[in-house]
Amino acid sequence: MGFSQAVSGLNAASNNLNVIGNNIANSETSGFKSASVSFADVYASSQVGLGVKVASVSQNFKDGTVNTTDNDLNVAISNNGFFRLTDASGSVYYSRNGDFSLDPNRNLVNSSGLNVTGYAATGTPPTIQQGANPVNLSIPTTGMAAKATSTGTMVLKLNSGSAVLTDADFDPNDSATYSFSQPLTTYDSLGNPHNMSFYFVKTAENTWQVHSVDGSNSTATPANLGTVKFDTNGQLTGTDNFTVNVGSINGSAASAFNISFAGTQQQYTTTSSVSSQGQNGYYAGDLTKYAINDDGTITGTYSNGQDQLLGQIVLANFANPQGLKSDGNNVWTATSASGQAIVGTAGSGNFGSLTPDALESSNVDLSKELVNLIVAQRDYQSNAQTIKAQDTIMQTLVNLS
Repeated sequence: MGFSQAVSGLNAASNNLNVIGNNIANSETSGFKSASVSFADVYASSQVGLGVKVASVSQNFKDGTVNTTDNDLNVAISNNGFFRLTDASGSVYYSRNGDFSLDPNRNLVNSSGLNVTGYAATGTPPTIQQGANPVNLSIPTTGMAAKATSTGTMVLKLNSGSAVLTDADFDPNDSATYSFSQPLTTYDSLGNPHNMSFYFVKTAENTWQVHSVDGSNSTATPANLGTVKFDTNGQLTGTDNFTVNVGSINGSAASAFNISFAGTQQQYTTTSSVSSQGQNGYYAGDLTKYAINDDGTITGTYSNGQDQLLGQIVLANFANPQGLKSDGNNVWTATSASGQAIVGTAGSGNFGSLTPDALESSNVDLSKELVNLIVAQRDYQSNAQTIKAQDTIMQTLVNLS
């Protein structure tokens, strides 16, 4: 019996204990992936085996449990994928820990200060350019500019039993000269609200004349937009949309928008009414809150009630995740064994899904690790016993000499 086998066994058991201890120590580390040791025998021809060696330390990339949090910037990955991070020098790292925050410059970073990367939102309105080069993401406090109304909609139910009136007598200040009116607030290029009112005058059976008045402009006069007509079933026929000119107030530019009455019906009802209405303009707003969505998009909500895309977190995947090199701080780097990173978005291709306001816990199974710890300890003690036995044999031989 030689000492080398026992020493190799002690080294192997020690490495196994180190890995198990590291697993246990990181049982509460978000996104941590447990590891295990694989062993191989050492053998020389025409000799008894020379012992054991550590063949590899493999990581288990099985999902950890997803736990909800109260942090809008926390996000958990389920199934395939890693967050893509960069440092100040541009080096790229990968992580499963989605515990993100904002730095003093409002860049999205992880707990070690690495920048979270993704697709930027560009254009007006901002959109995501899929497949572009990932950039460092941020959540700026820049406000949203006002948008002038360009389209409006109004779906009405006009009372077919209304009396026929003379359109020439129309006066917005005299309710006896029109059959129905409905207000709609629109906005100009500076975000000034325009309190538009639309008036409907029944001039003949199945025929209604439409007028508009800009109540926010003291110099505005009523505008005759045109005629809407209905068939005998009460459905619109012919033109159902009109151009509305809007004057300048408070330094804004004069503008125009299109109003659509598509879907409006003429029916016998007690009173005319509006079913729905809307328009696409808004006043300027400040960022009030933000959220990460399940597809990785980051959405800002503004004081004007509008939402706007701010960017989208990308995920990275590898042909062989086992080939990734652990760099500490819960991040990995790509190697030739892992292959190059494949970048995409959550829910697409072979990428996993994201859970906002949540973190992926460590996938360490403490019960299993404690059992492994006992086994590794026994391995270490047994190898120590072979050294003790060899020492006793050597001492006996010395005493015989």
